[in-house]
Amino acid sequence: MPRSVLTDTDGTVHTRYERTYGGLPVLGGDLIVHTTATGAMKSVTKATAARISVPSTAPTRSAASAKALSLTRAKEDGNTSIKLAQAPRVVVWAASNRPILAWESVVDGVRPDGAPSELHIVTDATTGAEIHRRDAVQSSSGPGDGQDVDAMTGAKLPRHDALRRDSGIGHSRHSGEVNLGVYKFGSNYNLTDSGRGGHRTYDLGNAYGDGMGKLVSDTDNIWGDGTSANRQTDAVDAAYGAQVTWDYFVDEHNRYGIRNDGDGGSSRVHYSVNDRFNSFWRDACFCVTYGDGGTNPDTGIEATAHEMVRGLSANTANFSYYGEAGQLAEANSDIFAAAVEFSADNAHDVGDYLIREKTYTGRERDFTRPMDRPSKAGAYTDYWHPRIASSGNKRYGASPADHWFYLASEGSGAKTINGVNYNSRTHDGLPVTRIGRNAAAKIWYRALTVYMTSTTDYAGARAATLSAAGDLYGATSATYRNVMHAWGAVNVGTRPGGAPRPPGPVFENTTSVPIPGHLPDGTPGAKVSSPITVTGVAGNAPTILLVDFSILNDSIPVLELVAPDGTAYPLANGNWSEGGGYTATLAVDASAETANGTWNLRAQSGDDWAGSASIHSWKLSF
Repeated sequence: MPRSVLTDTDGTVHTRYERTYGGLPVLGGDLIVHTTATGAMKSVTKATAARISVPSTAPTRSAASAKALSLTRAKEDGNTSIKLAQAPRVVVWAASNRPILAWESVVDGVRPDGAPSELHIVTDATTGAEIHRRDAVQSSSGPGDGQDVDAMTGAKLPRHDALRRDSGIGHSRHSGEVNLGVYKFGSNYNLTDSGRGGHRTYDLGNAYGDGMGKLVSDTDNIWGDGTSANRQTDAVDAAYGAQVTWDYFVDEHNRYGIRNDGDGGSSRVHYSVNDRFNSFWRDACFCVTYGDGGTNPDTGIEATAHEMVRGLSANTANFSYYGEAGQLAEANSDIFAAAVEFSADNAHDVGDYLIREKTYTGRERDFTRPMDRPSKAGAYTDYWHPRIASSGNKRYGASPADHWFYLASEGSGAKTINGVNYNSRTHDGLPVTRIGRNAAAKIWYRALTVYMTSTTDYAGARAATLSAAGDLYGATSATYRNVMHAWGAVNVGTRPGGAPRPPGPVFENTTSVPIPGHLPDGTPGAKVSSPITVTGVAGNAPTILLVDFSILNDSIPVLELVAPDGTAYPLANGNWSEGGGYTATLAVDASAETANGTWNLRAQSGDDWAGSASIHSWKLSF
């Protein structure tokens, strides 16, 4: 079944299809058919190389068993107000490259952070085992249900296709004084941007739930005061962020809206009371929602673009969040958020390669990372490694693609851009020459819209961007070669003419080490260490030193890799509550350290500590 059609200027047509098998939806079976202007087949891009086939389309396990497991999993995730949103349906699961007859169930609820949840759980229809779980964060209502009403008069407003363009003055929290697209209705003004797809901004009144709240309205067309004292301030930031995101995609990519259908979507501010650092995209309401509380809501330009691009992902590649695909979905939002911020050219929020620097402070800096060297922020990696999908952290897994975008845009080495110092290193120590930010973004956009699928991994992203670079600049161009160099620099594939590095020796410690819990006064317990002695390795450790570890736990501890000279490299910050265990492979650039000597995995109870934990085992791969 066709899902979207994209036509190039030369008449080449790219048609995305969703597949079925025996009348059943195939999850991870999407494909893109590329044809010439005359209709001749050029090529086909498939999400899975496997032949779609299952022994039987009759499930062995019942729908009731799938429902029960799904509700249990939602509770285990800490969700409340749980209910089955969609009865289990029989599907063919193909995202893992081995088609399986499965049940897909959808469970609504409220996550521990107060955000809504729409949990999609796929279970094997033969064995009953869980195959995949992802949270779509969608709701059941949206702005398309009926007409909006003026918040002051109660009168019905015209739909956006009948609106004229007006403008107002907004005083934002993050971007200073800005011009806003508004609509004048009688003597009142509404925060509806008729010039940009009718984007509308709503105030949820600190409520939970799926409603849209009230359309933000005003009498003098002067919006907000730049502080939390005025409820309109956050609406100004949200509306302005949506505005510059729309302008960027129109100006740079000729895309009119997230679905490229002229619809500007919506924004909702003042969600809940203490949901301070949460902002999220919801496909069902076609809107971005911003949590309320605290003094620094997540409403900056970059945050808005980041969330709106989640909608772009859903309407293009539609990443499955299985394996590396979910990590690339996060990187996709990071990449375009940076591009939008530069494009906005706002003196109060200048373009940079720092993710979420305007809104996250204190502990939330754990989510702020520089794209030139993500590891500077702590538990992130600068380079790809074969077990990156096991990290369980989409931001960690997004880091190599973020780094690729920086390298492609600006090149390696030290430089200052808009007053920010950067110094990007490469895993092989070789330089990368910049192609420019606009070229890198255009290549990524074409790769996303023309070549990436629901199951695209890092190797697939490299192939997609090289195809896009060939389309835009030629396969023999310097731009094409430098895109390849940038991927090789983050260890995805090789550089032109290069060869992959052979694996080195592996050292392991399987002795269990208990991790003390918090003290009675709530302070973290004592640090503990598990040692590994490395011998027989010449020279320094590699730029990609793999650290595999297994933590038996009720919460994730603070973890550090400690080199023989005492230098500590952060691995996990202790802010996530997982339950049951945490097994991951993380990468550390340890090239400044002598390889031989005693290395330690050091652990301490983290901020969200509950229960007990122990280092079960760990190993180093050189």
